[in-house]
Amino acid sequence: MSIYTLSLVLIAAFLHAWWNLLAKKAKGGIALTWLMYLASNVVYLPVIVYAYYTGQVSYSWPFLWFSLSSAAIHLAYFSILQRGYRKADLSVVYPLARGAGPLFSSAAAILFLHEPLKLTITLGLLLIIAGVLVITGLRFRKGSNANMMPGIIYGVATGFFIALYTVNDVLAVKYYDVSPLTLTLATNLFGAVFLLPLISKQKTEIRREVKENRWPIIGIAVLSPAAYMLVLVAAQHAPLTVVAPTREVSILVGVFMGSKVLKEEDGIRRIVASLLILGGIVLLGVG
Repeated sequence: MSIYTLSLVLIAAFLHAWWNLLAKKAKGGIALTWLMYLASNVVYLPVIVYAYYTGQVSYSWPFLWFSLSSAAIHLAYFSILQRGYRKADLSVVYPLARGAGPLFSSAAAILFLHEPLKLTITLGLLLIIAGVLVITGLRFRKGSNANMMPGIIYGVATGFFIALYTVNDVLAVKYYDVSPLTLTLATNLFGAVFLLPLISKQKTEIRREVKENRWPIIGIAVLSPAAYMLVLVAAQHAPLTVVAPTREVSILVGVFMGSKVLKEEDGIRRIVASLLILGGIVLLGVG
């Protein structure tokens, strides 16, 4: 991986952890997601207009298909992630979500694509599982993990949708020449359209979100697309098996933010768990 590509991925990792911190603090639902989509398209509209008139973007049937499928997957992703942040700590949900994505991808490749189970992949899977166990506190008695279960369930469920949209979007930009910029912003636009039937009944909630979370919404609207576009651009220049593990440095940043900014408990244990999960992801990448 070149210095240029590495820089893109590391900047994306920091931006990703940052917008997740804002999402955790906002504790919003469908209204917040819709407002974020809407604000994102407004903020990036000048960029997309400039790219269109300078011939840097093109539209095609693959672009339409991948944008629609990505929008549907991202809606599920944001919905589950936001619910997880309302019920559990950032330093639990975030590392589990980021670790579960590669875990699901590798498991699917082994089970359904009959890829070989190499030693590095086996060790990587074991490290991720060990990290999950450390986050739960290694307590196996009945009921001892009751307070951790929401974070575990929503974190792992979020990871499942991370795996889905990662495969979908990398296929689009790498094999169908879809622009990362247009894919990301079209995904947000279609996401806002998909939510219209639900959001039309939440006018009071929309006003409340605008009043209480105006700046977090703008922050997420700027940071989330920027982080994802950087990763997609990096994926055009380096293998996904290299980009994906490097991106997950955001796990450490996210757990640090949860411990220091939000004052969440068990910071040291969760950082150790995050290191295990990150190590497992790296092994999956080199496997």
